Amino acid sequence: MKLIERFDLLEKLRNYLVQDNPDLHETIENAHYYNSWFTPEYIRLSINNIAQQFLNKGVLDAVAGQYRLRDSTPNPRRVGLVMAGNIPLVGFHDFLCIFLSGHYQSIKLSSKDSILMKHIVEILLRFQPAFQPYVQFAESLTGCDAYIATGSNNTSRYFQQYFAKYPHIIRKNRTAIAILDGMETAEELNALSDDIQLYFGLGCRNVSQIWVPEGYDFLPLLNALGKYDHYLENHKYKHNYDYVLTINMMNREQYFTNGSIVLSPNRSPFAGIANVNYAYYPKIDQVINELNPDDLQVILGHDFKPFGQAQCPGFFDYADGVDTMAFLMNIN
Repeated sequence: MKLIERFDLLEKLRNYLVQDNPDLHETIENAHYYNSWFTPEYIRLSINNIAQQFLNKGVLDAVAGQYRLRDSTPNPRRVGLVMAGNIPLVGFHDFLCIFLSGHYQSIKLSSKDSILMKHIVEILLRFQPAFQPYVQFAESLTGCDAYIATGSNNTSRYFQQYFAKYPHIIRKNRTAIAILDGMETAEELNALSDDIQLYFGLGCRNVSQIWVPEGYDFLPLLNALGKYDHYLENHKYKHNYDYVLTINMMNREQYFTNGSIVLSPNRSPFAGIANVNYAYYPKIDQVINELNPDDLQVILGHDFKPFGQAQCPGFFDYADGVDTMAFLMNIN
């Protein structure tokens, strides 16, 4: 397919995703049935972000210009893609990058998100049969020329060993943090609550730790987080909340809770569902010195990325800060 044909196909996909389509509605319901973390609300949020941030014509034109995408790829390679499944369609950006670059891809889907991506590929094939060679699904990724794999710190060691002799991007556990100065407005704390709790906190861009000045008043933030009290209706979330609360009570440390989420004293940037770690700082510069950049996807705060933007990545907000398009353009 020529580049203009690929762009035309992506425009058709965007139009399909933003319309009220019965097939898409049924797919969303099926995905929720097989994974209760994937609520219809959050699946639609992911789809909307894809349509607005990735499939926007202006964005695609910018990508074509920045990477000098050619009308055709004379020697397309096959890229093995291991997708994560923590939030709906989290692997779509990698899929899109590979397609834009003109390469073929073999995709190993996560068992947690096996329905949505297959539906998107089916729709693309329905719109354009010439798309068929560009994507195949596979359980074992062998015979590829390059690999992009996302997983945990444990699986990344396996990926590093298995894909060592091929060009590769291997992603490990990442998270987001927020650095507060105590001057945040009610609107900003409301936005921060979204950064923390959207997708039940399962995304690598969800804030799982906050740094606060000594004497910080947690009550306004806890009140803002109250907008997600309805999470307790999800039995999986409530189980995690009860567990985290019990552990904090047993530790007899100064934790905070609003009845639906727990703020725990911990200097680790990683926290589980229904839990956010907090730590005090004397100076913000000392926080920056203590952080490990390899653990972080994004930092939010008055001197950093604005509150409310963690779960709205643009096309050029590459995971782990690794330019996926540049990698793909150079594997030849």
